[in-house]
Amino acid sequence: MELAKIQESLRQMGADCWLFYDHHHRDPIAYRVLGLPETMMVTRRWFYVIPAQGTPARLVHRIESHHLDALPGGKAEYSSWQELHENLRAMLAPYKTVVMQYSANNQIPYISLVDGGMLELIRSFGKEILSSANLVSRFEAVLTDDQIASHFEAQKKIDVVCEAAFKEIGRRVHNGGCTEYDIQKFILEAYAREGVETEDPPNCSVNENSGDPHYEPTETRSKSIHEGDFVLIDMWGRMKRPHSVYYDITWTGFVGNAPSDQQREIFEIVRDARNVGIEKVKAAFATGEKICGWQVDEAVRAHITKKGYGKWFVHRTGHSITNAIHGNGANLDNLETKDDRQILPNTCFSVEPGVYLPEFGVRSEIDMMTRSNSAEVTGRIQTELVLI
Repeated sequence: MELAKIQESLRQMGADCWLFYDHHHRDPIAYRVLGLPETMMVTRRWFYVIPAQGTPARLVHRIESHHLDALPGGKAEYSSWQELHENLRAMLAPYKTVVMQYSANNQIPYISLVDGGMLELIRSFGKEILSSANLVSRFEAVLTDDQIASHFEAQKKIDVVCEAAFKEIGRRVHNGGCTEYDIQKFILEAYAREGVETEDPPNCSVNENSGDPHYEPTETRSKSIHEGDFVLIDMWGRMKRPHSVYYDITWTGFVGNAPSDQQREIFEIVRDARNVGIEKVKAAFATGEKICGWQVDEAVRAHITKKGYGKWFVHRTGHSITNAIHGNGANLDNLETKDDRQILPNTCFSVEPGVYLPEFGVRSEIDMMTRSNSAEVTGRIQTELVLI
């Protein structure tokens, strides 16, 4: 736990304290921020408060009294619910504003982990509850130099595998044929050779399957790939070592030399929308302007809507990337949620607009890394459909 940095962040935020609370591992964020073992058996409620200034405090049940002993601060214990309420009220007595894993109106559900009853209890003590959303981004999504280096290491390897996968489609189509699942296996075998790992397998989607944003081929559900097919490859991975950061991309191509006018049109619309997002982020960081995730999504979505395909862009523009493929930093989202978290320096995220028609779908995905006064795309940028 980075106590000094947490307290400094609370002071910058103007909040009095950050209250962590868990029961049966409902809040994984608490364990990661506090550095608690996620394997710890938790059958009773525990509380830990970090003040903006001063000494933290713990409240634990007597039969699990040692659960928070690794953390600094005083300790109170309870058995009955009345004793819990009394001790919790006393622990929070010095504070007016209390930060919790809460998001008003469930606006950012990834953060909204505290149950409604606990919120009612804390408010009954006369406290104002603030969202921990931006604090969580700071302590969960800001990357170390080693993590940033691991992302670029994965990028170099995965970009090579992506190019090889499209070439392998062409080779196999012209020498007996292949399936989506074959290409998925080809990518995973390449990952194994390169020391890259992934929790979920990559996607190779053909024709109408590419119009399903979360399609995934399996051994029993997989289309054959032929001359004249439209192909989407979505792949992600990280180096096979602790705390390494994912690299996540999507490219599209056509088996042959003459994609349809509509396929070219949709690709160009999606490509240009992606570039709108890239330039929006770059401009903000170059000038020191604060920018939130929803603002990038709004700009990208406006471009696709103006071209007449807004209703076919059915997901957010991008997601936070850490050592998890979907991290806890700001997402580029003003559709599924209004993500008003600030995009922070030393964070990574995807920019991946898409248009999904019944016959085929196009997504163009790159990753960006931010610094204190700049932002960059971390890998290759697709500018034209791959002709396979």
